[in-house]
This record gives sequence, C-alpha cells and structure tokens, in this order.
Amino acid sequence: MLWFTWCELWMTIHVMPKRNRKRAPEKFSPYDTADYLRSPADIRAYLEACMEEAGDDPVYIAVALGNVARAHGMVQLAKETGLTREGLYKALSADGNPSLSTVLKVLKALGLKLTPQLA
Repeated sequence: MLWFTWCELWMTIHVMPKRNRKRAPEKFSPYDTADYLRSPADIRAYLEACMEEAGDDPVYIAVALGNVARAHGMVQLAKETGLTREGLYKALSADGNPSLSTVLKVLKALGLKLTPQLA
C-alpha cells in the first residue's frame, strides 16, 4: 500500500503535468520559390513546368519569370537588361503586364531564349 502511494505521488509530480502542458506554437518560415532555384537546370525545369501549367495565363508566366529573376538577383538583372530594378519587380509581378520586349530582355540576361514548339 505504501508503494502505491509513492507511485501515485511520483506520477502526479512528474508525469501528469507533462500531459496537460500546452504545445508551443509552431513557427513557419515564409516560402519563396526563388530560394530553391539554384542552378541553371533548376531554373530551366521550373520554367518548363510553369509554361506547361500556365496554359493561356500570362500572369502565371510573369510571376514565374519574377521568381527566376529574384533567384538570379534583381540588381544584376536590371544592369544586364538596362531596365530599372523597380520596373522589373513591377513587370514581373502578379499585377504586372510585361511587354514582349521586357520578357525577351529578361530571358536573354538569364541565358535563356524563347523557342516556339508545336502544341
């Protein structure tokens, strides 16, 4: 009987409080596609997948190019294209509407080219 009492006491002190503890809130870091586009092969595969997925949605393609541009470095890309950094951010965002000229300059600066294929 005495052993049971000590066991109960130990459980009350050590085990029971652990069951009733609240879990600490989980912390998540924001996801950014540009963080995962490290190599030219990654960039190519990403753009190919986005072109296939986009269908007729030009915003999807503009955002994909914006992700690649951020991975490459927007300041460096602005120097290579002759466009302003702010202009690139705006054109290659979900609210932007880049001209074909801008898209071609960005692709050239990234070492890519637009190639037509049969659908």
